[in-house]
Amino acid sequence: MNATHHSTSGTRDVPNDGTPAGDMPFTHDLVVIGAGPAGMAAAVTGARHGLNTILLDEQPRAGGQIYRDVGVVSSRVGALLGADYLQGRALVDALAGCGAEVRHEALVWDVARDLTVTAQQDGRAFQLRGRQIVAATGAMERASPLHGWTLPGVMNAGAAQIALKSSAAVPSGAVVLAGCGPLLLLVACQLLDAGATIAAVVETAPRANRWRALAHATDALGAFGHLAKGLHLLRRLRTSGVPWWHGAERVAVLGSTRAEAVQFTVDGRVHRVAADTVLLHHGVIPNTQLSRLLRVDHVWSDAQLAWQVVVDEGGQTSLPGFRIVGDGAAIAGARAAEASGTLAALAAARTLGHLDETACDTAALRPQRLRGAELRIRPFLDALYRPPEWITHPPDEVMVCRCEEVSAGRIREMARLGCQGPNQTKFFSRCGMGPCQGRMCGTVVTQLLAAELGKSPAEVGSYRIRAPLKPIPLRTLAALAAQRGDSPDKPV
Repeated sequence: MNATHHSTSGTRDVPNDGTPAGDMPFTHDLVVIGAGPAGMAAAVTGARHGLNTILLDEQPRAGGQIYRDVGVVSSRVGALLGADYLQGRALVDALAGCGAEVRHEALVWDVARDLTVTAQQDGRAFQLRGRQIVAATGAMERASPLHGWTLPGVMNAGAAQIALKSSAAVPSGAVVLAGCGPLLLLVACQLLDAGATIAAVVETAPRANRWRALAHATDALGAFGHLAKGLHLLRRLRTSGVPWWHGAERVAVLGSTRAEAVQFTVDGRVHRVAADTVLLHHGVIPNTQLSRLLRVDHVWSDAQLAWQVVVDEGGQTSLPGFRIVGDGAAIAGARAAEASGTLAALAAARTLGHLDETACDTAALRPQRLRGAELRIRPFLDALYRPPEWITHPPDEVMVCRCEEVSAGRIREMARLGCQGPNQTKFFSRCGMGPCQGRMCGTVVTQLLAAELGKSPAEVGSYRIRAPLKPIPLRTLAALAAQRGDSPDKPV
């Protein structure tokens, strides 16, 4: 991995002694952003060790993406989603009983370098300031830019899983799943069990990945539980009778006004499968919008083909007091995320004087062991399900930026005209200037520019992110500015 450091000139840090750096007083010891496994574990641990803790989450209920609605899901849907999903109930129950303040449907749209958090809830803005912040921003699905991926009827596989979790809904008609990664196989099996019509599973992982993965097989055998789950999914698909292709190339979604079929090539032979719904998936990557807003240090991971935040075991970033945990730092899975949230809260408690060194080290032993065990299989999975190059470097005619309709060819043209990174490219092409602020296209743009310029992704860099992190009403900004002289936690 190669490091890329972001400039922090013109910004204001929190002094190492913990004294306020800005005009706003501290309102909490610990502010946790995100109620997935990492965020819930951090809030529970912080509250249990006496920290004045608040958790802010955009969703109406705790759970994040992986445990979405686990506290209210029906027994039928819970059975379909499996034991790994249902184990999230213990975390949700622990959060409810730990004493931490929890605010749901609270959209965090800015965090300043003095650790002031600005959020919106019920159409009103409010601000908090924590002595320590633990951000559990989670993962997002990697973009799958291929021919026809913007047609109606095409969505990410994770979106179909969310619909199943939140409303027990499954896609109607013939469903084709295309891509690679454990989630693709998991969603295929879950939809099968839910009664969906799976017309085909089209795996795009190059066959050469299997040989790369063999180099990590010994460590993977130490995570036999995960391997057993994977073998169960493979067996379920094989016995289902669903057509299943491997090593597919030149995948395209066909249709005039919506998805009608998926076309692909395997071993030189062209196949076409009719489809009403197409589910794409090529792995998940960290959601780094918040960490890049704060200009903390990142590295490019050649193993996961994504940006990762530079953190220590306690999630501490290059900005004192700001911690990133779970898949928002590096992809490791739900159980590892839970452990990292616990470790970050313990480190925060120690920093604030609520735990001494001995007590902190003792409390950290179990989550350290759990996290280490979960990480053993990651190199194997990263190698086995590495996405094909035609996804990370799509052909010229394929749309990369959906918001502004910018093609891969246009990005390459920007490099030939002299653009040295995503931000110059944004200025001249509007790529990454849409509502998603480059969430979808950012990683692909970095890789395209790197290849065209003959540089590494780390040298090319990433989009600069600015607040608001997500679209908010203009009245929110105006009202917040008008109320700056009032109580910092007063809704406006």
